[in-house]
Amino acid sequence: MEFQRDYYLQKLVNRKNNGFIKVITGIRRCGKSYLLFNLFKKHLLDSGVKSKYIIELSLDDEQNEELLDRKKLGDYIRSKIIDNKKYYLLIDEIQFVEGFEKVLNGLTKIENLDVYVTGSNSKFLSTDILTEFRGRGDEVRVYPLSFQEIKSGMKELSNGDIWKEISTYGALPQILNQPTDDQKKTALNTILHKVYMDDIINRNNIAKTEYFEKTLNILASAIGSLTNPSKIADTFLSEKYGDISHKTVADYIEYAINAFLIEKAERYDVKGRKYISSPYKYYFTDIGIRNAKLNFRQYEPTHIMENIIYNELLKMGYSVDVGVVITDENNKKGMERKRLEVDFIINDNEERYYIQSAYSLTEKGKLDQELKSLKNIKDNFKKIVITFDDIKPYTTDDGIRVVNVYDFLSIDSVKKI
Repeated sequence: MEFQRDYYLQKLVNRKNNGFIKVITGIRRCGKSYLLFNLFKKHLLDSGVKSKYIIELSLDDEQNEELLDRKKLGDYIRSKIIDNKKYYLLIDEIQFVEGFEKVLNGLTKIENLDVYVTGSNSKFLSTDILTEFRGRGDEVRVYPLSFQEIKSGMKELSNGDIWKEISTYGALPQILNQPTDDQKKTALNTILHKVYMDDIINRNNIAKTEYFEKTLNILASAIGSLTNPSKIADTFLSEKYGDISHKTVADYIEYAINAFLIEKAERYDVKGRKYISSPYKYYFTDIGIRNAKLNFRQYEPTHIMENIIYNELLKMGYSVDVGVVITDENNKKGMERKRLEVDFIINDNEERYYIQSAYSLTEKGKLDQELKSLKNIKDNFKKIVITFDDIKPYTTDDGIRVVNVYDFLSIDSVKKI
């Protein structure tokens, strides 16, 4: 089946011939290569570009192994440009070339060359876009399939069926195209260990691989929970996994973030209007990879729904923080200071949105509990509760919008809630 990726395709089309190196980043197997070599190439051909003016290179293909030498790569590309017509260079997995930034900087001097590259490691790409490319890099971040993109390729399935798929097997195109549950699990385990884990371990020369694996297991078990490297190091000791420093744990987490395997959400003090340095929340870029990491043993609907909402917000193009509302409350002992959590805060230009993920509001007092932090925010920005309950959207007396998760997943902007 084929999934529509119009959102990302349009991003590339809008950047065509803008004089920048277009760097397409994201977790491996999320569809970057298909976007570049199928969808964008088709756009070029449909717009009148002849195939001889499209230079394609997959650097994870053993047939191109000699081009992993940056000088040979540069020479090869220049040999393909034989006239003054516009050429389009499409390179997959550029991070395999040591010193690739020097090659790309050199290519920016060729006026009739428009460059597009993909990469799966933010340490080698996102940081270098701002430094090594001297302001000539333009990043397009690609994520696993959104709910709407999945519906475009699986029209026969209901919203509930699609939810079962993504909450169990995630949203990687290759996985969703597998015909059976067993094949999806096998493919996920293969990708997890032979693609992601091996790549991270080898790239970062991790010696104690079992410690790295255990760190990811702890993060996978605690998605949506506040933690930090020190807490995880303490867990190693309390659970008798071994002795590990918080610095090593911090390095392991950074390796996973650089490979786009996980995302770190920072905490923002709503009333104090400042960021809190620690602890953080960590989410997996793909729920299927998270589930495979735990051998599909821990299916936790509440946390999985929160992770999926977080991912969808990122796919909509938002920067997402988690919020803290500090309040003083009267009780039998007098005034007590409390920290109330807001699952997500989105800043969108001059607008802001506060979002709570609540799997079910049917239990007595649950709605009041979920609304408590939102009610303690006194500004006029939109406040939203997303629930799995089968309800039609409504607004509470306090002006808080309550919507079903499928209604949320069927939009492309929070403004439409």
